[in-house]
Amino acid sequence: MGGPVMTKAELLARCEELYEDLDLTSVREWKEQNPGGRAVGYLPTYVPREILHAAGVLPVGILGAGEQLEIVRGDACFQSYICHLPRSVVELGLSGRLDVLDGMIFPSTCDVIRNLSGIWRILFPDKYTRYLDVPQNFAPEVGGAFYEVVLRELWSELCALSGREPDDEALRAAITLYDANRKLVRELYDLRAAEPWRAPASEAYLLLRAGMVLPVEEHTRVLAEYLALVREEERAMVDNARVLLTGAFCEQPPLTLIRTLERAGCDLIDDDFMPVLRWLGHDAGDALETDGDPVRVLAEAYLGDEQESACRFVPDGQPKGARLVETVRRRAAEGVVCAAPSFCDPALLERPMLQSALDEAGIAYTAFKYAENTGQMQPIREQAGTFADTIKLWGDE
Repeated sequence: MGGPVMTKAELLARCEELYEDLDLTSVREWKEQNPGGRAVGYLPTYVPREILHAAGVLPVGILGAGEQLEIVRGDACFQSYICHLPRSVVELGLSGRLDVLDGMIFPSTCDVIRNLSGIWRILFPDKYTRYLDVPQNFAPEVGGAFYEVVLRELWSELCALSGREPDDEALRAAITLYDANRKLVRELYDLRAAEPWRAPASEAYLLLRAGMVLPVEEHTRVLAEYLALVREEERAMVDNARVLLTGAFCEQPPLTLIRTLERAGCDLIDDDFMPVLRWLGHDAGDALETDGDPVRVLAEAYLGDEQESACRFVPDGQPKGARLVETVRRRAAEGVVCAAPSFCDPALLERPMLQSALDEAGIAYTAFKYAENTGQMQPIREQAGTFADTIKLWGDE
């Protein structure tokens, strides 16, 4: 997506092409332009993309097939009472659409993803496969020490895959690149919260999805161009309900669901889509000035991040939902949409705790389940529309 600056319509059209491209054409083009370059896929929710970049590997987010692919072979590997995402990913793999990838990383999200990593090893024995454990103990001398070992092992394996030697300078440079990208992602979310009509969630979602397949340098340019374009654009203010969406941290909703919520009168001013793009909410590289070990800097940045997630342990004294309530207050949201994938154990087990926190804080919410291939949008539109109307009519009572 380099070259001359695009119009906003052209930029969003390109991002939608990337969103719909199950064959990873942009990744194939990157490998053609970078002979010997490696590409490794990863599932939501978090992987240390800086490590991949420093090893000369293109990180590629694999988010399933959405509404575009019928699942046949994937259903043979998993029960019917689990989420749609792993079956969809298996279908992508067995249909040859992921052949351009040199490996896959499966982060510690839930038992289903853990099992998927084992199935992947069986299905693709010649490909690099890694199950990525992340710490749930956030004491530096325990979880930090553990995660440093994990990161060094991962870096060594990826460098062996790409034929490079681990280079601290390359990792420091990668941290700086991803810090710049996260800064623009934060700016995008801040703009959505301040002026949601200027940067609708459906547009922001396409920009974020593009970041799952584009090299970080290119995605950063895309974000900068979009922000510059929309800040100059004349766009009428719309008095919709300001809502925050939670529960979509792993299996991503289809674009049609987000557009349905917007048509129902909801401005999604914050969400937990693709948390890998926001997980280190601060600039990890700030610590490089005092700590010369970039691996330790990444490990401690993960430990110190305060992002709440259903797949991240919350220590005693930090009740579930406190961060959600704080975000609602900070973003001046008028309500919360609890949208979890069907059969997502982490999200659905967390939901009652979040709802209790919202009840205690007097914050309105509505809840539903979806799948990445959700086809029946009318009931969701009716539910969301009723929720938005309730907020606008009686929200101050």
